Amino acid sequence: MSSDRFTPVSRRTALVALMALAGCGLTPVYGTNGQANILRDAVSFGAPDTVAGFRLRDRLEERLGRAAAPKYALGVQLSQTLTPATITVDGDTTRFNLVGTADWVLRSAEGSSLTSGQVETFTSFSATGSTVATEAAAADAAARLSVALADLIVSRLILAASDLPR
Repeated sequence: MSSDRFTPVSRRTALVALMALAGCGLTPVYGTNGQANILRDAVSFGAPDTVAGFRLRDRLEERLGRAAAPKYALGVQLSQTLTPATITVDGDTTRFNLVGTADWVLRSAEGSSLTSGQVETFTSFSATGSTVATEAAAADAAARLSVALADLIVSRLILAASDLPR
C-alpha cells in the first residue's frame, strides 16, 4: 500500500480540471489586467461627515486608492442600529449587535448612475465590563463595522467593474 494519498488517476483528473479551468476565460480579479485595476486610483468617495463615514472613506481609499483625476464618483449613505443580542433573566443586556447598512451609488464623472447597491453586516460587543470598557468595546465595534461595510462595497464594485465604461 502506498503512503501517497493521490493515485495516478486522481492526479490526471486534477490536471485535466486545472487545464479546463485555465481555458474557461476567467481572469484574476487582482491580476495585471484584472477588474480591480479598472477602479484603482479612478474613484472619488463621498460619505457622511461622521466618524463612521471617515472610517469608511479611509478604508475605501486604502483598497482602491485616492484618485487625482477620478473617472467615477462613489456616494455612500450609512445607517447603524444597535440591538440587544443577549439579555439575562434579570433583564440586563450583556451583549449588543451593531447592524450597519450602506446604500451606495457609483456615478460616472458626468454624473450618470452606473451601478448601485446596498450592503449590510453587523459586529457585536460585550457590555459586561465597566462603563469605560463597554464604551471602548462599542467604539471598536463601530470601527470594525465601517471597515466591513467598505470591504463589501469594494467587492461589489469589483464584480461590476467589467461592465463600466472606460
